[in-house]
Amino acid sequence: MKAIFVLFDSLNRHFLPPYGSDLAQAPNFSRLAERTATFDNCYVGSMPCMPARRELHTGRYNFLHRSWGPIEPFDESMPEILGKNGVYTHLVSDHGHYWEDGGATYHTRYNSWEIIRGQEGDPWKGHVADPTIPESIRKNRNKLWRQDWVNRGYLQEEPQMPMALTFERGLEFIDTNAGEDKWFLQLETFDPHEPFYSLDDYKKLYPHDYSGPHFDWPDYGPVTEEKQAVDHVHQEYAALLSMCDHYLGKVLDKMDELDLWQDTMLIVSTDHGHSLGEHGFWGKNFQPWYNELANIPLFIWDPRSGSAGERRSSLVQWIDFAPTLLEYFNVPIPDTMQGSPLRETVTSDKPVREAALFGIHGGHVNVTNGHHVYMRAPATAENTPLYDYTLMPTHMSWRFGIKELQNLELAEPFNFTRGVRTLKIPGLSWLRAHLFGTLLFDLAKDPGQLHPLQDAEVEKQMVKQLVELMRWNEAPPEQYERLGLTGQFDQVQTETEAIINNTPVSSDSEG
Repeated sequence: MKAIFVLFDSLNRHFLPPYGSDLAQAPNFSRLAERTATFDNCYVGSMPCMPARRELHTGRYNFLHRSWGPIEPFDESMPEILGKNGVYTHLVSDHGHYWEDGGATYHTRYNSWEIIRGQEGDPWKGHVADPTIPESIRKNRNKLWRQDWVNRGYLQEEPQMPMALTFERGLEFIDTNAGEDKWFLQLETFDPHEPFYSLDDYKKLYPHDYSGPHFDWPDYGPVTEEKQAVDHVHQEYAALLSMCDHYLGKVLDKMDELDLWQDTMLIVSTDHGHSLGEHGFWGKNFQPWYNELANIPLFIWDPRSGSAGERRSSLVQWIDFAPTLLEYFNVPIPDTMQGSPLRETVTSDKPVREAALFGIHGGHVNVTNGHHVYMRAPATAENTPLYDYTLMPTHMSWRFGIKELQNLELAEPFNFTRGVRTLKIPGLSWLRAHLFGTLLFDLAKDPGQLHPLQDAEVEKQMVKQLVELMRWNEAPPEQYERLGLTGQFDQVQTETEAIINNTPVSSDSEG
């Protein structure tokens, strides 16, 4: 048995034909849907990039206990477990966060790994002199912006592009090992993450009139640009997505060529979506985790069931991927993992949960049952108390500062830390989630999440599910206080009504 996980970054399913869109030319995604079970209710868990990857390894939520960071010493890592049980694991990726301070322990959990350089602001090529940068609408022109323009100077032909090289090396691994048994390949590209940089062959698929300044990398935040510029970014994103589709097709071709469908699981998904003007926002993190970010595409082929060309409505999440892969290779699933194997869901749409929790550290804590989405905002503008529980005190690309560490404490162990006491460090509350207030949406009546719902009875049930899932994940007590849920920690059933009456849902969806 073999398995391949093709992982894209920032893939907005609103652009994919299998999800009813004609915004992008992506015939290979349609072809993929014909060969797999397509999931309509797959949700993120912990956001953004590396928190999601910790879930891929550990099969449990990350965001209630800490923010961005490496694998912890007590974490039980899916690829490492596979390797210890005779399944060879290999990672090919151009995702630059793996070789930053906040992600440096993930790729070393695989038996072997290969990195491709040059995406976004990856500090790859060294130029002392500033590169030539065109006039642009983008306001945030930090060191990533400068480095990206250095890198683009070396990415002028398609074979040089990081995505092309990533898939080339992934296909090389498949060719080399097709005749072997018991291996797992994670083939991961940073695209279509911003900047939405592609070459002319893909841009030509989307002819349109645009005469403004350079614009393929919107700032995170509210959309302030003219419609022509917004439309232009949509075309730039679609062009890059068509490039993703092209290379996905190469994987499908290889599976056809080598008849891998007989004994190889294929999973294709993304870590999260990307807002392209929906709800009036670009990017992520600034705004609540609306469905263009949280409800992600997922396609699974399991050769044991043979389910293809079928839809699945069951509610699934990122925490399910680790146990799914362990079960597929007949490897025991650690009791610290909270996700569920999806074998029977792929086969017959068997549900694995009633509700799913998702969010980002310090932001809204969200729950969905597939029909409603409830977004619980911080109770105050201060967004406190908030702590990081970690033995690996690093942010995305830098270590925790001295001032951050001066007030740390030792926390009592959680069950999943296996008797280990972590550092308890005051967390950064840079998110402005309180500005948006608490939100409730009826997805059946309002799939675009444009009209917040006022329904005390529904909110009561959603709060109950939210708190139950927080308890199940051993959320630290201060998370309940931060969210205005004090008292729910021990008495979910009896105090829900009082909570609802004291904290009504906001009616302002745009903050």
